Amino acid sequence: MIQKLFDLSGKVALVTGGSKGIGQAMAQGLAAAGADIVINSRNRDEMDTAMKTILGGTGRKGHCVVADLFKRSDTVALAREALDVMGRVDIIVNNAGTNIVYPVDKIEDEGWDRLIELNLTAPMVLVRELAGQMKERKWGRIVNIASMFAMRTKGGRGPYSATKAGLVGITKTMAQELAPWNITANAIAPGPISTPLTDRLVQGELRDYFNSMLVVGRWGKPEDLVGPVLLLASNAGSFITGTTLTVDGGWTTR
Repeated sequence: MIQKLFDLSGKVALVTGGSKGIGQAMAQGLAAAGADIVINSRNRDEMDTAMKTILGGTGRKGHCVVADLFKRSDTVALAREALDVMGRVDIIVNNAGTNIVYPVDKIEDEGWDRLIELNLTAPMVLVRELAGQMKERKWGRIVNIASMFAMRTKGGRGPYSATKAGLVGITKTMAQELAPWNITANAIAPGPISTPLTDRLVQGELRDYFNSMLVVGRWGKPEDLVGPVLLLASNAGSFITGTTLTVDGGWTTR
């Protein structure tokens, strides 16, 4: 009974930014639960290597798409290629994202536009392109990866917080509008997750600050996102929609 709730056999999951970090971990978890996987990256070799890890021992199918989600046309092409090759997309995990640190009086137009395009517009475009075929089958799962900075913020994080708060907002609308077709839409708001990139960028006083905010006494690992995404991507979470699941080690309790 429990295993059946999380069984994704016969489903296809599209995980943006799935070639590394939490994207790769979530894609691997979805494949282990039975889903076929589509990922994108700008780097073909990186994707091919990641897909071997994602699918290892699962017997599932996978497809890699070279797509730069800073470009609207690439985002549309990703959705269409996923459908052309796999025949369906049942689960969308909008994971790809980036951050640029700007004080509010120093925000540069180009950086602001890039944050909006990747963090907020690309998820909207993928849902716009793929919701119709979910409606036809009367089943779908949308999981938008936001951030605890959607609820809390810090100096320099204004543009990033704005995009992630916007993602939480549109998730609620997606949930309302798509519910009649048995399509759920939820967000996950991770806290600090230890990856080679974050470990390199967050050092010194900033790392001390992050550490002080974590109630559980440690940074998260990419694997800490696997359970939450499986809940929201499967029938186990069929009565959960329009919510934001905070996975932040207790940060937002401070």
